[in-house]
Amino acid sequence: MNTPFTLAACAEMLWTDKPIEWRASRLSEMGFQVGLWNWPAHDLAKLEKSGATFSIMNGYLTGRLADDEGADELLRSARETAQIGKRLGVARLNLHGTGLGDGGIPVAQTQVVTGAMWMKARDTLNRICDMADKEGVTYYLENSNSLDHPGCPFSTTADVLALVSSINRPQLQINLDLYHTQIGEGDLVRWCQKCLPWIGEIQVADNPGRCEPGTGEINYSGVASALKAMAYSGPVAMEANASGDVEQALEAFRIAFT
Repeated sequence: MNTPFTLAACAEMLWTDKPIEWRASRLSEMGFQVGLWNWPAHDLAKLEKSGATFSIMNGYLTGRLADDEGADELLRSARETAQIGKRLGVARLNLHGTGLGDGGIPVAQTQVVTGAMWMKARDTLNRICDMADKEGVTYYLENSNSLDHPGCPFSTTADVLALVSSINRPQLQINLDLYHTQIGEGDLVRWCQKCLPWIGEIQVADNPGRCEPGTGEINYSGVASALKAMAYSGPVAMEANASGDVEQALEAFRIAFT
């Protein structure tokens, strides 16, 4: 089957009883690139030997966009992670509005985002771009939703688009997670159209349940057709649980985007 997109899958969420390097290798054998989350949890030497092409991983471990102390920590952490990304050949390094802890809950929750915080976030992201330019890497700001990640600032699709488009530098793009967009805003095709000039990766899972396409309410075949009509040909990654057999879930994902 031919697909106009580069397909990837998050190894952290699949075959959770297997070592991460086994998961990466199996995804590669099946024709998928591999997404990762936090690198300290893994044996980097084994991942290097897995034969996988890594699509994306968290581009930081700690820090925040919108205050001085958090911004300095984010830059330090992102600079360290950039070296790991280059070691593994990771194409994309992911960012959020603030550091996420267990279960994706923000370490420091923010209920009100002020104008001063918006200005600080833009300044921090420009500093990230300066560092990324020197390191030869690219960062991606991901949207999320307030149900799964309560108190995460700059988390809506609209927020992420506003920040990335206003900065408008090649070192910062959007990781558009359509599972989160569906929960937060819906209207997926039009959000893809609005974000298109800045999209570097699209992530997918069905809702509810965060499982593979075809298990919930989203018409991902329709989304795929719309993306093709927009001439989007970049990576599409399944960041989802499997509702049953993992390989069947991956094939359902492949079919939806073929």
